[in-house]
Amino acid sequence: MNVVEIEDKYGIPFYDRQNLVVEKGKGSHVWDDKGGRYLDFTSGWGVTCLGHAHPVITNALCEQSKKLMQNPNSGFTYSPARALLLERLQQVLPVNLSRTFFTNSGAEANDAAIKLARKLSGKARVISTRGSFHGRTFNTLSVSGGEQNTRRYIPQLPQTQFVEFGDIREIEAAMNDNTAAVIVEPVQGEGGVRIPPAGYLGKVAQLCKENTVLLIVDEIQTGFCRTGRFFGLSHSDSPVEADIVTMGKGIAGGFPFAAFSVTDEVARKIEKGDHGGTYCGNPLGCAVASEVIRFLQENCIALRVLESGRKLLKGLQMLADEYPELVSDARGIGLLTALQMKEDGLVGQLSTACQQRGLLVTPTRNGVVRFIPDLLVETGDIEQALEILGDALSSIERPLAAASQAGIACG
Repeated sequence: MNVVEIEDKYGIPFYDRQNLVVEKGKGSHVWDDKGGRYLDFTSGWGVTCLGHAHPVITNALCEQSKKLMQNPNSGFTYSPARALLLERLQQVLPVNLSRTFFTNSGAEANDAAIKLARKLSGKARVISTRGSFHGRTFNTLSVSGGEQNTRRYIPQLPQTQFVEFGDIREIEAAMNDNTAAVIVEPVQGEGGVRIPPAGYLGKVAQLCKENTVLLIVDEIQTGFCRTGRFFGLSHSDSPVEADIVTMGKGIAGGFPFAAFSVTDEVARKIEKGDHGGTYCGNPLGCAVASEVIRFLQENCIALRVLESGRKLLKGLQMLADEYPELVSDARGIGLLTALQMKEDGLVGQLSTACQQRGLLVTPTRNGVVRFIPDLLVETGDIEQALEILGDALSSIERPLAAASQAGIACG
């Protein structure tokens, strides 16, 4: 049996698989098992922030694996690699965050944040936003998407209220004496690269402070320079002081790793045994994350992302103008960008057409196609991706209604 047959036979079919076997990668490109090359504008859902097989990551993995991959009794013992990462992370975190715990995934980080918010506050309700995505654990699914998502799983976790993303008045109206926390993304990624109004996060933070409600900011997709700042909350006009910030994806450039950081005030309320984990900052993950953060800092990658993001977004906007019958909007911040398609069905068509031409993109719910290249993507690769995308758009059969409105003879 070949790779596809083996996976289809023995794997659990949670995904609608693309007919693509990816064998290796380098920088912004990957190769399939037949030698075909593709531009990767998915970054593994925003994970491979330095591109594929970057020496910063491979060298860190190699060197640390020769020493130690997992501590004896893990969290009960100290680790030089973990200490280095804690110190390095402190240089880039928002100044009010002073304590950090490491996990295996962003979902675990968010799960812990929600659990701790309820335990420390003695309250049950969590306010989240429609269209959000915070993970696939039972706890995080209960605060993701909206009411229609939580109904899929039995029993439903109670005490979650969803409000419209970007609407400060809805959050204010939803708060009551039993509200433990608000959890929010600076920019909704899985929700379709939805960017809130200016000042939104700052107002949410102020509301939380006034009502003694913990603010959890989910930076799993937006953190580590993805938006052109080290953290997405830094784009706010006024300082945003979150009580808990969760991190993942780009933190270790492709190695499964994540974290959450808290304020001193939150840390003082945490008791021994409130949380834990088998790995909780294993030396291998810590070594990789340390080197990724060092590279991002020393090479001013955030500034590079701002410039690259402007070029990519400008090109996407031009394509949106050129194909108004297919695309209703182009939006983004840094290298987190998207096209809003006129119909949900166009997402799959465009994704397939791009893949056939050598460009990998991320189909997203709500009629959105995301473009999330690595942070080091070259200008030439952005231009090539836009050229392929334009060709892919031109190959899609225009919806009959739109074609008719445009005065195009149909049939």
